[in-house]
Amino acid sequence: MYLIAIIIGYLFGCLQWSYILSKTFLNVDIRTLGAGNAGASNTVISLGWKWGVLVGILDILKAIISIFIIKYLFKISFIEENSFFLYLNGLFVILGHDFPFFMNFKGGKGAASLLGILIGLNYKLGILGFFVILIITILANYIALGTLGLNILLVLSAIYLNMGLNSIIISLIILFIGIYLHIPNIQRILNKTEKGLRDVLKKKAQNI
Repeated sequence: MYLIAIIIGYLFGCLQWSYILSKTFLNVDIRTLGAGNAGASNTVISLGWKWGVLVGILDILKAIISIFIIKYLFKISFIEENSFFLYLNGLFVILGHDFPFFMNFKGGKGAASLLGILIGLNYKLGILGFFVILIITILANYIALGTLGLNILLVLSAIYLNMGLNSIIISLIILFIGIYLHIPNIQRILNKTEKGLRDVLKKKAQNI
């Protein structure tokens, strides 16, 4: 059961849609543009909001589908003792997205996939997660901070809903991965060199 949850999660995570779509339709490696990573936020910055939204939706869906497959195979509801397998599967979706084997382990940062995990766990958590990342991003003006808020929500929800120590540990691992991958963003924010959401939207509006 552990191996099934891990393998399914990692393989779905490796569906790196920003890289696949940019390579297939635009003949460009998304990692050579913008922030240099493969993810929905960098796709918005580098290729425009239409491509970014499409990538975001697909990254959300891959996580939801992966979680739902585990729910079906293991006959798991959300708040059950063995819901740890859902968190384990979610962790490896994130690892597959962030470190895909076919891209020399250089992928994205997992914001959209994490939202998909929350939706897959429980749609109410997913709705809450959507508003958390949206509100923090708008107020703080940085997508990176909204993403970290989403990571913190995963941990706090696991604690509040008493999902068990193992699930809480998994949530903390996902949080630490998120913090580690966003260190360059945090440094740029402190140095005031990070592109803010309003700057990106303003630039896109000028180009329309």
